[in-house]
Amino acid sequence: MLRRLRRLADSAYERLLERELGQTPSHVAIIQDGNRRYASKQGQDKTEGHREGAQTTEQILHWCDELDIDEVTLYALSTENFERPEEELEALYDLITEKLYDFADADRVHEAGVRIRAIGDIDRLPDRVQDAIAYADRRTGDYEQLHLNIALAYGGRAELLDATRDVARRVLEDDLAPDDIDDETVSEALYDGPTRDVDLIIRTGGDERTSNFLPWQANGNEAAVYFCAPYWPEFRKIDFLRSIRTYENRERSWRRTRARRALTLVRALGETECAEATRILQRFREALPSSERETIDADPVDEHDPAAD
Repeated sequence: MLRRLRRLADSAYERLLERELGQTPSHVAIIQDGNRRYASKQGQDKTEGHREGAQTTEQILHWCDELDIDEVTLYALSTENFERPEEELEALYDLITEKLYDFADADRVHEAGVRIRAIGDIDRLPDRVQDAIAYADRRTGDYEQLHLNIALAYGGRAELLDATRDVARRVLEDDLAPDDIDDETVSEALYDGPTRDVDLIIRTGGDERTSNFLPWQANGNEAAVYFCAPYWPEFRKIDFLRSIRTYENRERSWRRTRARRALTLVRALGETECAEATRILQRFREALPSSERETIDADPVDEHDPAAD
């Protein structure tokens, strides 16, 4: 009886969270932490924790499709994970291989138009994993509705280091002038993966760190970060919706800050720049509380008459 009441309460709260959502992120990156600790808590083998975590991954794809999220990147295997016992790694490779084939052939993936690809130092992975990556890429390469990036043998510092070497090589070969190096140059030298900046990072399992995950794509975009206690196999849709609420709150705060800065700028500018600055301010006015919007509307700066001076 108590379990049934809990399910009903969770379902009601889930619907409430969905109704309250306004803006959703375009790109969500997830650190799937806690599979092994979950298995230990359940008295299971570590491999079972990874297997149950893979079921949560399938649910994430469904939730992202429901919420019209464009891109999701999953941290499945970091470069630090290579230090784990060989037996555990081999079991993990088998599971990743199995799931890549399953995802690539799943009706849900094709109906939702999910584009699957891996990012990371793929050459460090066993041949069977590389073959599965290539298969998923062939099967879903024409889709654009939802991009699923699976980070395998991935490390953010390694990615930036490889990109730096690639840019330096182009300069040495006179293919690129140093003065022409910009954000786009570096972005193009990164792993062939995310197509958008990261808006939201989620980490499960209780740890509050981003673990060298997508530093260029996330930190440069000042992505919102949501840390939560449930292990990855326990991660529910309610947790996912809460993370998006965190993103929304951050976006509203960012817009308020921009609006306030614009208001300060308008008041500091002279006559010539005033009209243009006011137009910019009006783009952000809705982000402010009603009391501050009234201040903007009442401010005479947008009706300034030079002849009155």
